[in-house]
Amino acid sequence: MSEPPPNLRLDAFAGLADDYVHYRVPYPRELLDGLLAEARPPVGARLLDLACGPGRVALAIADRFADVWAVDQEPGMVDAGRREAARLGARNVRWIVGRAEDLEAPAGHFDLITIGEAFHRLDRPRVARLAFGWLKPRGALVTMGCTGFAAGDAPWQCIAAGVVRDFVGEPARRLGAPNTTPGDELADQEQEIRDAGFEGVISRHFTAPHEWTVEALLGNARSNSTLSPRALGERHADFEAALTGALLAYDPAGRYREALGCGYTFARRP
Repeated sequence: MSEPPPNLRLDAFAGLADDYVHYRVPYPRELLDGLLAEARPPVGARLLDLACGPGRVALAIADRFADVWAVDQEPGMVDAGRREAARLGARNVRWIVGRAEDLEAPAGHFDLITIGEAFHRLDRPRVARLAFGWLKPRGALVTMGCTGFAAGDAPWQCIAAGVVRDFVGEPARRLGAPNTTPGDELADQEQEIRDAGFEGVISRHFTAPHEWTVEALLGNARSNSTLSPRALGERHADFEAALTGALLAYDPAGRYREALGCGYTFARRP
């Protein structure tokens, strides 16, 4: 198998946990409430959060479950998740270091499996098949994600997108397939989930107002596998200077508003 693009390598998030915890935007409550209403987890339900990072999904909904498994291949992310769980008093989360593709879990054990902003990084057909086996009958698989800060059409986002292109071009957006349109990539994801045996596959979309500061945008970029110090190397300081300068030239007050786009794809095991 050929070497994956740098931003999709297994170690792409090494050392990024602190910025991820502090600068990734939480999933909108409307999105989380929507997927839980659709999944309808019973009393005593079990959750598996794959490629969990520091628990951005797992910790946000852990109170709805009796038992939570949170799995990520990056030890630093798992350590950060444990610290966040302790801070929040979430004692029902079992943290596991490992790849989603290699997890050993009981068949028919979980009521809900979530994958937040990571399905594109995984062996999607394999993980979808594994998830099907790990779910109870009528259990649900949910993949979710949000658009990046440079993906919108607000004037400042177009400026930021230009700086990003200058430094990284157009990075690969999914493992094992070329970039196409976001709509085609979503359709491919839905089909891979159907091919694993799931039914009722549907995608939902949400927007939520959000205001950034320059500091938060730089921190968010550092948490990103394409724009982190690890990814950019010696060019990272130049990138942060260029992005800061471009943003402040547009709005010296340093406040940047957007309608943050998020969504999830929901599927149920028969």
